Amino acid sequence: MSNNSTKTDVILIGAGVMSATLGSLLKELVPEWKVTVFEKLAKAGEESSNEWNNAGTGHSALCELNYTSEKADGSIDISKAIQINEQFQLSRQFWSYLVDSGLIRNPQDFIMPLPHMSLVMGEDNVTFLKKRFEALSNNPLFKGMEFSEEPGKMMEWLPLIMEGRTSDEPIAATKIDSGTDVNFGALTNMMFDNLKTKNVDINYNHTVEDIKRTSDGLWELKVRDLDNGKIEYHTAKFVFIGGGGGSLPLLQKTGIPESKHIGGFPVSGLFMVCNNPEVVAQHHAKVYGKAKVGAPPMSVPHLDTRFIDNKKSLLFGPFAGFSPKFLKTGSMFDLLGSVKPNNVFTMLAAGAKEMSLTKYLIQQVMLSNEKRMDDLREFIPNAKTEDWEIVVAGQRVQVIKDTEAGGKGTLQFGTEVVTAEDGSIAALLGASPGASTAVHVMLEILTKCFPEHIKEWEPKIKEMIPSYGLSLMDNPELLDELHASTDQKLGLSEKYAQQV
Repeated sequence: MSNNSTKTDVILIGAGVMSATLGSLLKELVPEWKVTVFEKLAKAGEESSNEWNNAGTGHSALCELNYTSEKADGSIDISKAIQINEQFQLSRQFWSYLVDSGLIRNPQDFIMPLPHMSLVMGEDNVTFLKKRFEALSNNPLFKGMEFSEEPGKMMEWLPLIMEGRTSDEPIAATKIDSGTDVNFGALTNMMFDNLKTKNVDINYNHTVEDIKRTSDGLWELKVRDLDNGKIEYHTAKFVFIGGGGGSLPLLQKTGIPESKHIGGFPVSGLFMVCNNPEVVAQHHAKVYGKAKVGAPPMSVPHLDTRFIDNKKSLLFGPFAGFSPKFLKTGSMFDLLGSVKPNNVFTMLAAGAKEMSLTKYLIQQVMLSNEKRMDDLREFIPNAKTEDWEIVVAGQRVQVIKDTEAGGKGTLQFGTEVVTAEDGSIAALLGASPGASTAVHVMLEILTKCFPEHIKEWEPKIKEMIPSYGLSLMDNPELLDELHASTDQKLGLSEKYAQQV
């Protein structure tokens, strides 16, 4: 250990929504613990959590078709949809607690009610959507979902999408009004503003260059102050690596066995944005379609109403691209640097398996603006090129690892937590549903990493998250009660009433 090390109880790497959530939970559970945050950028929530670097969907599987798959017998598997919806309910409850306790204010600045819709075209897809609707609508988590393939109803729901549609191809949609648009950048900044008042030491423009275990079992971080170039050393009993795409290289530096045989594949994204008030006024929903045959799950096209800085706009995408950077502000050598002797064969196996993904990314990179407009016109037949501009979204690093089901070099789509066996360090890897399930993921980390405390923390956790440890699907009365109370505390029901 370095002689000039600064000791702390908990270090959080990265000032995104994940660190903000974990820090907020810990400060409510053990306010006396000393928490230190290091962020390489100048402010919180500027990478994956930034409102322009993600779609802002409160992911609760209300409209995302990739969370419900068709089994070989033709039935619909809704288990993943149930899981993600339950996890989002935890986030709603915790955010409501923060608002109700005065720890964050003005929930309308980070969450707005917005119908979530699924839209499909073609006979087979319409059949799939109807079966999906029948499977979900009987579940209390998806109460209020509607299905229609009737042109008049579709025009009422989706005027911008239906206007000028000449194809006689079958088309259908589901609609549920309990969806949300979430500005995760604003939420992240609110939580960090609160953490500042709780004596959390937040260090911006500080990058972690190395992590190693000391002889007495602590973790020592070598940190560079980017403002003056000075090196600092900080030690902690527990470290959380929540650096978005930058988490994998830092996890590899720890040398823990759990970090071996894991790789990452970076994917960049683009959205098309419309700020024309006349066009924006014609659409009020998040509408998710179905990924084209051969396209990966993260390529699902969607047309979203967004509320950012009290301004309404439309986003369409995402269009995928490839960059070797692991972060939007990363290095062109990130991907190459992540290849290690222990994961090289995992990475090579993934490369051999994922030729279709490689082909898809090449096609996406080669798309012209007019070809992107053609894709948009499948959603909005009358879309005009001059109304839409391109916005570069965030970088996502998809996890590659060896799995029993998929074999060597399996590409994972989703959010993954890696923890040391002794619980002294944890890292968050992967992408969507990510931020929407941050509270669930951080509760999982608390359970795995602080098993000696979790029992004594349980009453406080239940105060913050009343459904903790329960299945809301199996407790429909509690679900209704919590939905009503979180709607009220987050201002969702009154805002929805005003909008309709």
